[in-house]
Amino acid sequence: MSLLLLVVSALHILILILLFVATLDKSWWSLPGKESLNLWYDCTWNNGTKTWACSNVSENGWLKAVQVLMVLSLILCCLSFILFMFQLYTMRRGGLFYATGLCQLCTSVAVFTGALIYAIHAEEILAKHPRGGSFGYCFALAWVAFPLALVSGIIYIHLRKRE
Repeated sequence: MSLLLLVVSALHILILILLFVATLDKSWWSLPGKESLNLWYDCTWNNGTKTWACSNVSENGWLKAVQVLMVLSLILCCLSFILFMFQLYTMRRGGLFYATGLCQLCTSVAVFTGALIYAIHAEEILAKHPRGGSFGYCFALAWVAFPLALVSGIIYIHLRKRE
C-alpha cells in the first residue's frame, strides 16, 4: 500500500510540475528562428537594436480563455493534492478518495480545454505575428499533462484507504 501511495503522490507531483512549466514558461508558440511566445508576454528579438522587445499579449478573448483555464488547472491540481494529503491522514479506513479524484478530473478537463482552444484558434491568437512557426514545448507539456491528470483522477476515485 505504501508503494502505491508513493507512486500516486509522485504522479501527482509530476503533473504539478508539468502544469507549472506549461503555464509559466515561454514556449507555447515557436517563431522561425529562436524566438518563442508564451501565454503572458510577447517577447521578440529586435535585430536592429539587438534587444528584446516585450509587450503584453494580445487582447484576444481566446487567449484569455486559455490563460484562465491553465491557471484554473494549476489551482485545481494543487487543491487536489492538498485534499489528498488531508484525506490520507483524516479519512476512516476503507474510505474512497472521491473528492481528490473529482478535483483531478476537473484539472484534466481544464488542461484539455485550454490546449484545445489554443490549437484551434492559434491563427487568431497569433494574428499580429509573422506567419510560420510551430507549437512549442509548453503546448506539448500541456497535452502530456492532460492524460496523466485523467489517469490520476481515475486512480484516486478507485483508491481505497487501508491500514
